[in-house]
Amino acid sequence: MIATLKILWVSPFAGSNPAPCTTFKYFNCKVRGMPRPTGPTNPILRNLINEIRSKGYKEKSNFLIDLAERLGKPRRRKPEVNLSKLERYCNDKEIVIVPGKVLDGILTKPLKVAAISFSATAKQKIIRAGGETLSIKQLIEHNPNGKGVRIIC
Repeated sequence: MIATLKILWVSPFAGSNPAPCTTFKYFNCKVRGMPRPTGPTNPILRNLINEIRSKGYKEKSNFLIDLAERLGKPRRRKPEVNLSKLERYCNDKEIVIVPGKVLDGILTKPLKVAAISFSATAKQKIIRAGGETLSIKQLIEHNPNGKGVRIIC
């Protein structure tokens, strides 16, 4: 909905008794209300979210529905997880999914980690520790029901 505002312009050079100018300026502005919903604008990520969500409802998998909901958040609300957090909360040879970005840290355990993106050093350290990096799509194809998968945020 667009509202039209009338603004009366008065010359700043007028004396003590300013006469208003007969010229009006019109500005179109949106009426303030609820903010527009935000989310990922990356078309590849949006397709992945839609695919995971539809598969989750079709198979009645709460894991996939929850994962699609977490992936659909705006970038400012997506988690950025350090490898140190994975070291602290995960066991050896565990499968972990991060619905955000994995950043650098200290990792000594071999883990299978799936995420939206990895920093270059995080990817190297996961492989050096004997683990594996996967995309979320690869993990869903490999383990569609999410059995034995831990979501770290």
